[in-house]
Amino acid sequence: PISLARLVMEKTPHVYLAFEGAEDFAKDQGVKREKVSYFITEENKERLEKAKEANLVQLDYSYRANGVHLPHEVENVELESIGYECDTVVQEYVELLGNGDVGETVGCVVVDSNGYCAAATSTGGLVNKMVGRIGDTPIVGAGTYANHACAVSATGRGEVIIRETVARDVACLMEYKGLSLGEAVNELVEKRLPKSTTGLISVSSTGSIAMAFNTSGMFRACADESGYSEIGIWH
Repeated sequence: PISLARLVMEKTPHVYLAFEGAEDFAKDQGVKREKVSYFITEENKERLEKAKEANLVQLDYSYRANGVHLPHEVENVELESIGYECDTVVQEYVELLGNGDVGETVGCVVVDSNGYCAAATSTGGLVNKMVGRIGDTPIVGAGTYANHACAVSATGRGEVIIRETVARDVACLMEYKGLSLGEAVNELVEKRLPKSTTGLISVSSTGSIAMAFNTSGMFRACADESGYSEIGIWH
């Protein structure tokens, strides 16, 4: 998806291509594509059927962790109440189990020697979501953003990230309020966003790195030209 997104950026005058148009463009550009069957596994089919039977929506990683099935009241999120608190319970429970099948969003932010920033994000999304639902990941300014000041990639509760324009807000706090990258990220994640909804990684045009989350944990890693590196899950 990220390679195809780059082609949209470089080969078309547009920002977004979706659905059949994106498929046709990928074919025209010679992008490697997989048959639909490639994305279907027995585990995911079972997960979807259970969700449909119960009329529930699940985070894509909420089914199990360390091979342990989540309790019914934690595993499932009712469609009519898919707010912050419902997905938060699922996410927090999975994170507490740790080191299991728990993470579908993959993001990357980089800055080169000239100070040019770039961000890319891909995700697994939700199970049994409404047809046509679009999450935060592909939305510029929500789950992904890069400009002359910084690059940001976010993960968490997609609808929250979209409504709060999370990635763009980091850049705005730097540009309009004069905050450093670390200050901007802390202001947003710790003070402004609903708790247990969001995590992000970011880098500034000067090479500063900031990774923050208001959940129990977030898989993350970073490295810079000085040789410094960091790998973490929990706070």
